[in-house]
Amino acid sequence: MSLLDLDARWRRFNNPDRKCPCCGQSFSGVFDLGFDHPSTWPHEAREDQPFVKVGEDQLSPDLCRQGEDRFIRVVLSFPIQGSEELFHMTPWARLEPAAFYAYLDTFDGRDAPAIDECPAELANSLPGFEAETGTPLPVMLQFLGAEARPVAVASSGALAKAQRDGISFDQLLDIYAAFGQDIRPHLLQD
Repeated sequence: MSLLDLDARWRRFNNPDRKCPCCGQSFSGVFDLGFDHPSTWPHEAREDQPFVKVGEDQLSPDLCRQGEDRFIRVVLSFPIQGSEELFHMTPWARLEPAAFYAYLDTFDGRDAPAIDECPAELANSLPGFEAETGTPLPVMLQFLGAEARPVAVASSGALAKAQRDGISFDQLLDIYAAFGQDIRPHLLQD
């Protein structure tokens, strides 16, 4: 039993058999959130398309070329305080072209010298972790293997603290709400 099991909202959130009294919606626990494209992407969203190409700019589910900038989709992980659960977000990160092409050489399991880590900047504004100065948040990318997205780890600030110490259930619900999925009212009563 986790500490969060004492919170009735958490129990309702993790019970797929429970129906919300106001709308009949049910929930089955923590779900991940992702970004379709970097915030600076000036073209249409990719949505269900496998690939978008406009001139020299290109966007796929994991790679993006926009002008001189190169981006890859990364994973940010957050422990949820009081539980054994992890919450994941998949924003985009801008990295130097040399690191982008070194990663590309190993993409989809290709046999090439792997890179261990490299500095990057997040290319999306993260709800609850927006940079105060308006500058992109710096992260270190760790490449765990060709089959997994790179992991982004912040070294300072609120994002680093959240990755290290975890986020509360209320913070998780606030993040969902900022993404347009406010489920808080559906967890208040049986």
